[in-house]
Amino acid sequence: MPYIKSDRRLLYDPKINQIQEIKTKGDLEYCVYKLMKIFMKTREFRYSSLHDCVYAIQHCTDEFRRNYLDKREDEAKKNNGDVE
Repeated sequence: MPYIKSDRRLLYDPKINQIQEIKTKGDLEYCVYKLMKIFMKTREFRYSSLHDCVYAIQHCTDEFRRNYLDKREDEAKKNNGDVE
């Protein structure tokens, strides 16, 4: 999950926070892919490392969905009524 200790966050946040805007889905995909490649630079090219990389992104997707998409859907359901 993306909840690392604050001392570890200090290593990454200054550089990540320099990015002011990611304009398109393609740009976002590019950035995520580049981060995955950076992660793999220091790992052996084997299944477990590749699996860790892919599933780290999947876990972030799950967390993003839980914190944003699900809340948005709950709001729409509240405002518009449930599907019967």
